[in-house]
Amino acid sequence: MGCAQGGLRERLVNCGLRIADCGFDVRPSIPQSAIHNPQSGGGGAVGIVDSHVHFWDPGVLHYPWLAGTPSLDRAFLPADYAAATGRIPIDCIVFVEANCRPREARREVEFVERLAQAEPRVAGIVAFVDLTQGLGDQGSGVGHTLDALASSPMVKGIRQNIQGQPAGFCRQRAFVNGVREVGRRGLVFDLCATHDQLRDVVDLVDACPDTRFVLDHCGKPAIRQRSFEPWSEGMTRLAAHENVWCKLSGLLTEAAEAWCPEDLLPYVARVVACFGQERVLYGSDWPVLTVAGDYGTWYRFTERFTRGWSAADQSRFYADNAARVYGL
Repeated sequence: MGCAQGGLRERLVNCGLRIADCGFDVRPSIPQSAIHNPQSGGGGAVGIVDSHVHFWDPGVLHYPWLAGTPSLDRAFLPADYAAATGRIPIDCIVFVEANCRPREARREVEFVERLAQAEPRVAGIVAFVDLTQGLGDQGSGVGHTLDALASSPMVKGIRQNIQGQPAGFCRQRAFVNGVREVGRRGLVFDLCATHDQLRDVVDLVDACPDTRFVLDHCGKPAIRQRSFEPWSEGMTRLAAHENVWCKLSGLLTEAAEAWCPEDLLPYVARVVACFGQERVLYGSDWPVLTVAGDYGTWYRFTERFTRGWSAADQSRFYADNAARVYGL
């Protein structure tokens, strides 16, 4: 698929970006020698916090969804991540739950804690909790589950996917109460929702003003269908809440197979225009991104997009914002 131009330039101009200014050269399997690392205010390379990484091992836990994605149906562990990132200066990794069987969620945390003993860059865990289980009595319910997880200093946040759930799922009372309990424990709630669920997500955020939220994958816009305005409206409404941050991640798998940078640019530009450099986080969504590209290709895209930013803004995007919101 080629790079359609209809309406694209106008959208980019409205977001303060011109295609000609970007100078993109994003190719598959970019050699490590071509990587240009962002600079900190002190002139050195920014130590990157990758705010969205998954590890899994089907020999340890069960991941039913992997059966539908054969290329991912194997173990992906820190050694594989190190090989994928090469010389890109990753200082910290935030592990995000990988949708194992719900009853194995505590074991998943323990699994990642063991991985972190050998890979100290793993600095935080976003764990799964079924927030619809209800508040329960003392010693049971969502509060008890959250307390058990929060006893691990590595657990920084909670995620239960909204994606794939029916309309209104995240507005039901039990779920809203569960998200409030997440906030009461000082944990972040990661929002994984699709573009057509953003109205419900806004309602959830409205109902939980004391919880910090991080929106995964830019709200999963319909890039393949080149649908922009409904998603953009939802992002504008979400960004109006100062307790919401957004991960710049997961876009390669939302684009068409033969994607090019200009397919992604209006969405990325809109995210930055809505949230500002103060509330946008770098994330890779590795290894899921390997379905559509390699790590270097995604990193190269973000590096070229942010190259004109100040050193302070680059540092915020690649490291400081994630460290602040997750308490790393």
